[in-house]
Amino acid sequence: MASATESREKLADLLHGHVNGCADDDLSRATSPGGTWHGVNGDAADGQDFSRLGRSQPRKFPYTKYLPYETESVQQREEDLDEMIKYLYVAVASGDFVPGATHWTREIRGWMTLKFDLTRRQRLTLVKLYYELALAPGLEYSVAERFASMFMVLTKRKHYLRPREDLILDWRPLYKELKVFVLPSESSTQNTYSSKRNVRTLTKICTFAQLFFDPREIPAMLEEFLPYFSMSFSEHAFVVTGLFNLMLPTSPPPPDEPKLQPQHYLPTFFHLWSTVNRSMTTDMRFIDVFSRLARDCLKAPQVPFSEHGIFTGEQSSLIFTAVLRMLEIPVGQATSPYSATVDVGAGLAVLLDRDQRKHPMSHSIARWIVMSLSASCLDDSGEPRGILRDLEGLIQGIETFFHPSNSGAWTKTLAQLVYYLADFFVMRWNRELSGEYEFPEERKLTPAIKRRFVLCLRDVIFMGIYAKSGTAMNYALSTLQGLTFLEPQLMLPGALQRIYPAMQGLVEVHRMVSSIRALQVLTKTMARTKGFRCHLTSLLGLALPGIDANDLDKTMHSLAFIQHVAYNIPFYDLTKEKRIVDDEEREQPSGTGLALQWVAAQVDRLAEDSSGTGASIDYETELTDADEEMVVRSSTAGLADFITVFLGRVFTLLQNLPDASRVKSGSPEENVVNTLPAAFSPLLAALSPELYDLALQQIAKFVTNHVVHQARDAMAFICNALVKVSPKKALARLLPNLIQSIRTEIADNGAGSTRTTGSEILPRDRALVWNISLLSMCVVHVGSDVLDWQNELFDIAVYMQDTCKGIPLVHVSNFVHHLLLNLTVTYTTDYSIYEQQTIERGLTPEDWGQYVDPKSLNIKWHSPNQQEIDFAIRLFESQGGRAIEELNALISSESPVKRDGTGKDWSDEISRNLTLLRLVISGLSRFFRSDDESITPYTYQDAQTNGHIDHDHNMDDADSAFDLGESEEDTIRKSFQYATGYPLDVDSPQYEAVHRMRRTAGETLHKVHLFLIQHQEDDVPCFSSLYVAYRTWFIDVGIERSAHVLDRLTRLLHADTHPFKVSGTRKEYPRPLLVRRANLYNFARLRYNESPRIASELDKTLLLDLAQSSVSVYTDIRRTAQSASESAVKCIIGAKPLIIPPLLEALEQAVAKNDFPRIKGAIFSLLFGSLAKPISRNWKFAPRLVKLFIHVTEADKPSIQKLVGNASFQIQDMTKAMDRIVILDPNIVDAIWPESDGSPRHARGVPDTIEDAKAEVPAKKAKIKRRRAIVEKTKTELAAELVESIKTSHWKKASRTAAMVIGLDYRFETIASDGMLDLVVKGTIDPHPQLRALYAGAIIAIFNLIQTRALVDHKYENYVLDKQQPPDRIAVPVPREDPDWTSKYLASFAKPEAEYYVDSDYPGWLVWKSTMRAFETSPGSLDYDNVEQTIRGKIGKMLDRHWFSTYFSYMKQEPRDAYADRFRMSSSMIVSYGLELMSHGLTVATFDDIKDLTKATYGDGSDKHQHRATAEIMGAMITASEDFEPDLQKKIWEYVFPIVRKIFQDGLTPENIGYWSTFVSLVLGGKDPRRSWPLVDWLASFRLDMETNAAFKESSKITLLNLVIGTVGWHFQLEKPIVENFMNHLNHPYKGVREVMGGTLSAIFRTRYHESYKDIETLLQSQKDASSIGTRPFEPTPEFKVRVSDVFFQLEQWRLERPAGQQTPSPYTQGSKTVLLWLDTTLSYYDCTSLVSFFPDTFMEPLLHMMDIKEDPELQSLAYHVFRHLPNISHRSGEDKKFVDALIRIGRKSTSWHQRLRILINIQVIYFRHLFLMPRSQQQALLDCVSDMLQDVQLEVRLGAAATISGMVRCSPLAFREQTVKTLQKRFTDTLVANPLPKKQRGPNAPPPGTPTPEQAKLVLTRHSAVLGLGALVQAFPYTSPPPAWLPEVLATLSRKASNDPGMVGKSVKTVLSDFKKTRQDTWHIDVKAFEQEQLEDLEGVLWKSYFA
Repeated sequence: MASATESREKLADLLHGHVNGCADDDLSRATSPGGTWHGVNGDAADGQDFSRLGRSQPRKFPYTKYLPYETESVQQREEDLDEMIKYLYVAVASGDFVPGATHWTREIRGWMTLKFDLTRRQRLTLVKLYYELALAPGLEYSVAERFASMFMVLTKRKHYLRPREDLILDWRPLYKELKVFVLPSESSTQNTYSSKRNVRTLTKICTFAQLFFDPREIPAMLEEFLPYFSMSFSEHAFVVTGLFNLMLPTSPPPPDEPKLQPQHYLPTFFHLWSTVNRSMTTDMRFIDVFSRLARDCLKAPQVPFSEHGIFTGEQSSLIFTAVLRMLEIPVGQATSPYSATVDVGAGLAVLLDRDQRKHPMSHSIARWIVMSLSASCLDDSGEPRGILRDLEGLIQGIETFFHPSNSGAWTKTLAQLVYYLADFFVMRWNRELSGEYEFPEERKLTPAIKRRFVLCLRDVIFMGIYAKSGTAMNYALSTLQGLTFLEPQLMLPGALQRIYPAMQGLVEVHRMVSSIRALQVLTKTMARTKGFRCHLTSLLGLALPGIDANDLDKTMHSLAFIQHVAYNIPFYDLTKEKRIVDDEEREQPSGTGLALQWVAAQVDRLAEDSSGTGASIDYETELTDADEEMVVRSSTAGLADFITVFLGRVFTLLQNLPDASRVKSGSPEENVVNTLPAAFSPLLAALSPELYDLALQQIAKFVTNHVVHQARDAMAFICNALVKVSPKKALARLLPNLIQSIRTEIADNGAGSTRTTGSEILPRDRALVWNISLLSMCVVHVGSDVLDWQNELFDIAVYMQDTCKGIPLVHVSNFVHHLLLNLTVTYTTDYSIYEQQTIERGLTPEDWGQYVDPKSLNIKWHSPNQQEIDFAIRLFESQGGRAIEELNALISSESPVKRDGTGKDWSDEISRNLTLLRLVISGLSRFFRSDDESITPYTYQDAQTNGHIDHDHNMDDADSAFDLGESEEDTIRKSFQYATGYPLDVDSPQYEAVHRMRRTAGETLHKVHLFLIQHQEDDVPCFSSLYVAYRTWFIDVGIERSAHVLDRLTRLLHADTHPFKVSGTRKEYPRPLLVRRANLYNFARLRYNESPRIASELDKTLLLDLAQSSVSVYTDIRRTAQSASESAVKCIIGAKPLIIPPLLEALEQAVAKNDFPRIKGAIFSLLFGSLAKPISRNWKFAPRLVKLFIHVTEADKPSIQKLVGNASFQIQDMTKAMDRIVILDPNIVDAIWPESDGSPRHARGVPDTIEDAKAEVPAKKAKIKRRRAIVEKTKTELAAELVESIKTSHWKKASRTAAMVIGLDYRFETIASDGMLDLVVKGTIDPHPQLRALYAGAIIAIFNLIQTRALVDHKYENYVLDKQQPPDRIAVPVPREDPDWTSKYLASFAKPEAEYYVDSDYPGWLVWKSTMRAFETSPGSLDYDNVEQTIRGKIGKMLDRHWFSTYFSYMKQEPRDAYADRFRMSSSMIVSYGLELMSHGLTVATFDDIKDLTKATYGDGSDKHQHRATAEIMGAMITASEDFEPDLQKKIWEYVFPIVRKIFQDGLTPENIGYWSTFVSLVLGGKDPRRSWPLVDWLASFRLDMETNAAFKESSKITLLNLVIGTVGWHFQLEKPIVENFMNHLNHPYKGVREVMGGTLSAIFRTRYHESYKDIETLLQSQKDASSIGTRPFEPTPEFKVRVSDVFFQLEQWRLERPAGQQTPSPYTQGSKTVLLWLDTTLSYYDCTSLVSFFPDTFMEPLLHMMDIKEDPELQSLAYHVFRHLPNISHRSGEDKKFVDALIRIGRKSTSWHQRLRILINIQVIYFRHLFLMPRSQQQALLDCVSDMLQDVQLEVRLGAAATISGMVRCSPLAFREQTVKTLQKRFTDTLVANPLPKKQRGPNAPPPGTPTPEQAKLVLTRHSAVLGLGALVQAFPYTSPPPAWLPEVLATLSRKASNDPGMVGKSVKTVLSDFKKTRQDTWHIDVKAFEQEQLEDLEGVLWKSYFA
């Protein structure tokens, strides 16, 4: 041991030195800032350093330290970044957003991906800049999205910037953008600039920015949001809660401001929450906010904290009650606690929802619970239960829902909840330990809390890992991992108790898979935990049978488990390792005997343990360290056998794999093949040298003697893993055999001697391909040891190339490629779990499960040495040279192979040589440098020195073509390079040779292209190989990009590290994974360096070749060329403008000849790739493309039409206007300019000081502006040209062209050109319906724009800023101090005359502001300027009588599709705009014309389409008239109203009521009711007519009235007479009328409620004073109470008058239905709590009576429906007392057994829903009531009571549950014993059989009640395994005392016993241990006849 402790101290010293900065100075400052990083949290000594560095924790992994080459200094990187920021500054300041700013944003992002750290100042200024840009008014929204995403990247991690100390963002700009979407009534027009944004992006920005909003802004937010809260129009309430959830800052308030304490505003929040009952959305939002508050205030000592966290006891019970609701767990017969009608009312507020996938509700619930835990929760004495007790209560109440047999909609939510609970707890625990969370001491988690937390979740997790749903199982396994991490001693015994039987095959198969998966997650903890690690090796052995070709799923999990073990323990036989203790040798355990005995004994112990948790096992105390170590050592002696058996099983598996049909099919076989290498790499690396030799022997033997064709790839990967671990040894063993086999196969068996057709490998060639594949995987990434074999390898390559043909050749080329990669690339060659010195000192059990510190690795790298370079170049010249020679020969006139068109030999030769060339180039890609002149003609540096490149020679000619082109795209961009350890010396001859060779290869490719085009243009295989080679030639420079190296490595590493991630820890990975991280970082640097390069002449030639073939006639050739060209264009600067002209040319020719394939090729290349964007920005090309595109639309071929359809979007995108003005805050932009240190840097091409930069800006701005002017001019010309063409073209072409014209011509400055106006206005009455719809949209847009322009004062800037000045809008001061103000305000709505109109619903509903928005009653008219007036005049001239009559006649046409048959807003809008022009006298048609035409449209009103058109026209008239002069307004009303009134009176039918309802909503929606007074007044004057028999007429009027009330809300003040009228006629004879009456009554009472606090301060204060959960909303008023009791009194009278059994309807049945419909509607709405006080006395008994009316099933079901609502309504704590008392009263006293039975339904539901609100005494009272009902005389009631009791016992908290079970068990057992069955009298004086006497009946009843009671206890725990200790006794009592009873008693006993056995099939082997022997015998006698008795 001495050596171990010594080396540990040494390591500690090293670490200490490293952390305290004795490390080298060239380290990245990110890992050891400034050499002073004291304390855990890294508060630097002088504070200066943190303020410089933008992170609060040091990096865990020193990325640059481990690279095998010198890297740049930190200063160099920061200077580079400063330079990028300067470029960014210039771009933003001069308005060059695309491509300028977006390019530099990309560059900065790339720089960050290299794990470089921004300084704090850089990060701060950039965050502010991107926040500003993401919301900048006027910026094109697709560009703004990019800036938004950069903002999110910069703020993603919490440890960069501290909220409030470092960064505060302003919430108002974000709110302003959101408001456009969710409070549309606030802007006077919908046509705003912001409305085009993507609202999802805005809500995402909120999620990131919320952290940085200032808590001091909370009062301002409350002032801003709360006044919008209104439940009268509930959408606003949802919007307000949504905004709070997205925006409310939850960081702790400053200590000195009590008004910002959460408890200051929380009561108000709870109050608002209780105004929106029965809404899932609202529950989720509030819990989300509360959970964030809990998280953020945990660390703030200034926020008071208790056992409920920062909340009060009342608040916490309410939240837990909501959690219980949200889990939507089914209870008895209850309906869902939520009501869909409420959430539908959310309307636009849905836009504010967070993404459910990213923020599931279980996440918020778990966060709230875990972040509220603290040591104070442990005190259980008090009655206010703490959070921990409530959590235990919650889990215990729902635990049966975790069982696999009980799965349903709740399964995923519950699994997720438990997962997040464990995850948050682990995270908090780890971060408190590491000091990352600095909490006050008394708030920290303690071991005692941890223990209770784990115990609380343990049982449900042991059920959850066997879940049926895959997702639930994954969650459960991750939870298991977390809990075991926290408490291994508590979790592991129980886990092993379940795992051993499963692995030994004693239970179902599916349990085995779960157990193997459980072992994977437990391995890491087991390897570190004393005692338990002794089990690992025996479990490994048990996992071997899992590798089985018949069950691939199981095989994968078994392999993964073995992989985990290999990452955690070394496969060394520790009995052979020496160990010296106190200088004397201790005897070693020899062999595995000791371990086998010990494990066997432990397995038996586990099997006998009946607690189900293995509680008796405690290795910490029962094993001494020395003994335990002996067992561990002994357990490793059998590893050699394990390896042998394991390899044997793998080989069997491989031999039995089916043929892989397709590559990448995602089949299970393929998954296994991919899992094998992942498992073998760590396994082989963990082997001791002896075991490695053993494995090498076995594998080598298998490889030599077998050829398993379908397992070729898998085997090759295994060989690769084998060679990597010990290359010298393995190569010596494998290579000679492989090379020899290849020669034998070719020479003796003639393999590979002929060409092959198809892709199938001939049986003759299989052995050859097997050997080549293995050979090539043995020489890749294995380091420089291959040099020992260089001649053999070189020769065999040449030999194979000379002798082979067909498919094997591809594998040969692949071998060359692999060998080259191995020689030339820099990579890690280090796979060991331990550092070298650890292995040298000898491994001990101490080393099990130990990970290396990421900061002190010693990594072995492979960097190419001179010999390797020579060998690589020799190979390159031989193989590449050969390919080039052969290609030249084949395309020369005397080709060695005949090209006769019949045989394919020539094609084969070309293809194979191209493939060879391609693979050789990508194999050597590391040697190519993009700055070599053979690759790039000049670089950034040269360009600067040789004077500027002459790319804008014709600047003087302002209208030059240049200005149409891309602004900065073609100039040279500076790219930043970082060291990557380039292997060659730039001046060496080798460097020359390599680049010369690459150039020759490129020229050869071009020659082959020319030859093929000319002679073999249909030779698809050749072309395919050629263009794949082109692609590689372009992109494989510096790094093999064609193989996606970086993505692949990243994905694989991610998959392997995933299982090791534990929340709250960073980089705790096994050493091999850390080494792979370093390797990946090296590749990331390589990839970063390959930025786009300038095109050389050869590049241009080759690009044009690709463009030429992209429009080939042959589909496959086209596709290959297009994909190659896509890749090439991305890495060559200036490639796009180069290839666009030839493509356009080709498209033009193809269109002229109607050459469909070429049209497809060109359209695809131009519009579906990376060329579309540059074309749309480059107006040299765009007009030509647009015109050609229109021609293409005529092509008569479905595939082209489909293409055209998909491409329309790109074309539309080209036509829209460019941003003219972007408004930014100059200070924020200036702030990003880097601080200079005084010394001029003289970086070329970028200004030194901000002054120089500002001097550059105006010229750039002017250039961009001029370019825009020219482009816009071009667009206008194009539009004019296209308008002409439309007039003569076919409708389909016309519709596409028109869509473009509208885009090109529709501009803010000019609105629209004459041609366009003419087109659109006439087009609106075009005979073709599709064109009509298109033009209608355009004309509406034009009218909208005219209006918007006038509203924003004709200034574009105002438009962008959304500054509108509607002429009639006024702000009315509110006399808030006047106590009667609200009632006066409301009274004003009851009269037609108004001082001003209030259109919005919210002012004053919750709280008054100092002013409210209103509108003048006299209409203000907009003032139009010349542009607008001219256009209006032009449109008006075309609107004559003919136009209107045509338009009206189209309106009443029958629509083509059924879904279009509704009131169409667009028609109504067009008519109203027309009327608006008419009111100004601008139209030819007059009002009289319109009147005539309307009359004609309505005709006789017999057809529903006439009604639709009339409703649209009338709606238009009324909405338009609001802005007309009073006399014209009067004229319109006088005309419209009589017609509408007549229709409403007599003309409504079920077919047309839909249109008229929309008409009413349109006229009244969001408007002051006094604007349409005649209509409101007339509908409100409706009274019921009891005489009529036209039921529909009556009901339709009430429907419209109901609509009015719903639309106008609390402003509707004419309700009193209506209510009176309805109340007097509740018993209306017609069903239709009764239904709408009920709904209308509910709506009236709902809208009477409002709160109207005078100001926010009063609101907050009064809620705070009331209680911590605010006041109770919806208190019924005295009048309402009287009204309700009157109604029920009346019903009772009617009930008594009704003779029993009357079949015909009576006043009682009809009145009841009306009332029930009213109650049902109210109870399904948010105001349901207004009725709570009536439940106990007023409602319950009448409802039960109604359910007893058998003659009227409708009444029964309605009453039942309402009755089931009652317990779902949320009561406040204390309110449920009366309800409970009433339930108990009816249950005990009611005379009707139906009523007693039905009351049980509600008892169970209220008990469950109020688990956290109901005091213990009440729970007890309910239980007593139900257990007494077990003795009910009616059988049904007894059975119901038994089911209810078992449900109630099941969901009670543990302590209460146990006490209840005890009492009930005693009570029922005593009853059974005290009332025995009398002995049957036998003999002559036995009484005759027959009716039992009353005594006998009573006895049976008593016994039955006891049996049911005991049965209920048993059934309360259907899944608890093993069963609770008291249960066996109960079962035994039942079977002994009552199983022989006759009749129902005996039957009940048998049912209980058989159910018990049935639910325990799965776990019987465990459960059976809970019984004594004689108990089992008692059971057997009753239920199952034992054959062994």
